[in-house]
Amino acid sequence: MGKRLDAITPELKAFIEDQKIFFVGTAAEEGRVNISPKGTDAFRVLEGNRIIWLNLTGSGNETAAHLIKNDRMTVMFCAFEGKPLILRLYGTAKIYHKRDSEFREYIGHFPENTGSRQVIEMHVDLVQTSCGFAVPYMDFKEERTTLNDWSAKQGTEGIEDYWKNRNTESIDGFETGILSE
Repeated sequence: MGKRLDAITPELKAFIEDQKIFFVGTAAEEGRVNISPKGTDAFRVLEGNRIIWLNLTGSGNETAAHLIKNDRMTVMFCAFEGKPLILRLYGTAKIYHKRDSEFREYIGHFPENTGSRQVIEMHVDLVQTSCGFAVPYMDFKEERTTLNDWSAKQGTEGIEDYWKNRNTESIDGFETGILSE
């Protein structure tokens, strides 16, 4: 059954690298709790308990707004094939935008993508596994290319216009910092 660990083990790192989807949970002190599914090749385990993931342009920007107000974050992986497992990573996170040196340092860990919006760095302070016995089996068919195709069609200028019109505030009216200097 479930275990609590202080570190991401080599076995859990391998599990993470095999997953096609992960879920990110954040919340400010007030307002809505956000859970976002994330796909594509967008997650990396760095040394120790430090992870980064690439946040692509999307319809909302809740994670950024929440991390400005409250740096707590949970990342969850579920095994949809093979041995059942749910893995949660708990910790604190920082969000880096294109204007930040850390963004430029980390972006090379990911495939190039016009829609690259932020890189999130998380320091994991608790690793938790649980059984996953009720998680259904699902076969992976292929990555969707819709978001990447849309981003490429928009181009850099179009993406920045989209951020201005759709990504500067959360659904609760919190600033996301996407266009701050």
